[in-house]
Amino acid sequence: MSVEIQQVVLASNNRGKLNELQHLLGGLGIKLLPQSQFAINAVAETGLSFVENAILKARHAARLSGLAAISDDSGLEVDALKGAPGIYSARFAGAAATDADNNQKLLSALQGIPTELRSARFRCLLVYMRHADDPTPLICQGTWEGLILEEPRGDNGFGYDPLFYVPSEHCASAELSADIKNRLSHRAQAIQILLEQLKLQ
Repeated sequence: MSVEIQQVVLASNNRGKLNELQHLLGGLGIKLLPQSQFAINAVAETGLSFVENAILKARHAARLSGLAAISDDSGLEVDALKGAPGIYSARFAGAAATDADNNQKLLSALQGIPTELRSARFRCLLVYMRHADDPTPLICQGTWEGLILEEPRGDNGFGYDPLFYVPSEHCASAELSADIKNRLSHRAQAIQILLEQLKLQ
């Protein structure tokens, strides 16, 4: 399959995610359209892993839009919390939680834990589904290692970015420029793998 794709539905209503992925795919002939443009509601994320949830979302969006679909399931794994919040990252503080709610719950859960024991990573499982019945979707994983800060820093990004310290850059993810983040992030890594796989189709 060529990477000269005109339109692909993004199985998400997250504006930050749409902007980030569209930036990474810019100039490659891939035009991402949010699933809300097709009045597609979010599917229940009943999987027990990032990859299961990403496949559920991509298949749902592809079926209802009639287009190829890209979906990702991303989250933060904190070693001191045995991998939590993991697949529950977006709803760590509850179903209607805001980013600020989730960040506050994370800080509370890590209270008293020293910096050297606050290792964490962002994971991204990205799925590209050619059509709703695609039996072999492309599955790509990216991982971004870091530490959890004791207080938020920076105004860029979304989610846990203000608390995620990037050792190589000596700052929080939310303090990085979009260009640097789009080179280093878990999502950037996964999308680069996806692009390489698409070139082989």
